[in-house]
Amino acid sequence: MKKLNGIRLKHRKNTENCATVDLAVPAKVRLPMSMHMGAPCQPLVKVGDQVKVGQKVGDCESAFSAPIHSGVSGKVTAITDYQTAMGSICKCIEIETDGSQTVSEEVKPPVISDKESFIKAVRESGACGLGGAGFPTHVKLAPKTPIDTLIINAAECEPYITADYREMIECPEDVIAGINLVKSTLGIKNAKLAIEANKPEAIKNFTEMAANDPTIDIVTLPSAYPQGAEKVIIYNAAGRIVKEGQLPSDEGVIVLNVSTAAFLYRYTQTGMPLVTRRLTVDGNAVNEPKNVRAVIGTSFREVLEFCKTDIEAVRKLIGGGPMMGMSIPDLDMPVVKTSNALLAIRKYDERKTTSCIRCGRCVNVCPLGLMPAEIDKAYKIRNIQELQELKVNLCMNCGSCTYVCPANRKLAETNQLAKALLPRK
Repeated sequence: MKKLNGIRLKHRKNTENCATVDLAVPAKVRLPMSMHMGAPCQPLVKVGDQVKVGQKVGDCESAFSAPIHSGVSGKVTAITDYQTAMGSICKCIEIETDGSQTVSEEVKPPVISDKESFIKAVRESGACGLGGAGFPTHVKLAPKTPIDTLIINAAECEPYITADYREMIECPEDVIAGINLVKSTLGIKNAKLAIEANKPEAIKNFTEMAANDPTIDIVTLPSAYPQGAEKVIIYNAAGRIVKEGQLPSDEGVIVLNVSTAAFLYRYTQTGMPLVTRRLTVDGNAVNEPKNVRAVIGTSFREVLEFCKTDIEAVRKLIGGGPMMGMSIPDLDMPVVKTSNALLAIRKYDERKTTSCIRCGRCVNVCPLGLMPAEIDKAYKIRNIQELQELKVNLCMNCGSCTYVCPANRKLAETNQLAKALLPRK
């Protein structure tokens, strides 16, 4: 099988041995009504309402959306407009907590009797991809084509992030139970738990746990970035190619993040929806790097302070990893469903961009064989036809091209802008 291109990065998994610690319930949470791919929710509560833990506070009629629940009990004090890190505007519910953490009567294990009731339950849980993309899980689990393979994405290939690794070390039984739940309910014959080679303890544990189950295959992936990208992990774990315009389901595959799989099992047992998030907190401005479990809606500032971060020294805050993460413009923005890491950087030097020297390094590292320098040229002259011929839509924004460019050109960013020029199908 042909080896896909990629890059070697320093792992910097400084928190891999840091057990998850719980952050105290904050005095106030803010719940943006857009925390996932798809249509934003609308508030189901109004100012002055009392809410409880696990209560649904936002929902949407769109099929491509997922409800939002409160992780605290308290009083709704405001409903405001909120600008996400992506720049879009949605409603945001502010809740002043009462300290009692009273659980809602809505929280009870779902009754699952068949595939349809399972998909409904998954939607009600508020689940979305916990690897950072935020694709609504109930949509992913209801494809229109037959599925024969479930791939559990446990690569976690970005530097620093260890949130998924701690899920595997701390809750391995939940991971296996989640795999079996999805596999049996959807009638999927085989599952592949794909783990990057820099996690030997997790590989050893799961190999032993799945030793007597021929339907679960533990796949060790080479430690190379971007192993966790969906198209890459499908190819490396199952040998299948997802072509331009296709979904993984078109190749008979569903890919779930390992923390998502474990959450689905816990939800079926407890009925508690997605109201907390484990995230890695690291960076050279953080004095005590940790894996923290925080209530969704907690401000990033409180999470950073809990890890003894030198707040005044932070010059760059990244939500996610250094390769595909997003700059956080405001420390008081809240933890959301897709938050898996916070990187607080003390010093950040913007490198000067110079002219392309035609070295071809960007082409050599692209996992999908794209030509970023040519895409850059076509984008500048707005040549739509050439952008289509260069297959810019295949770009998954892994950032490998930008990383290796000696001219410091923002090639991955240009690829995303170029994709926006293409007509939508």
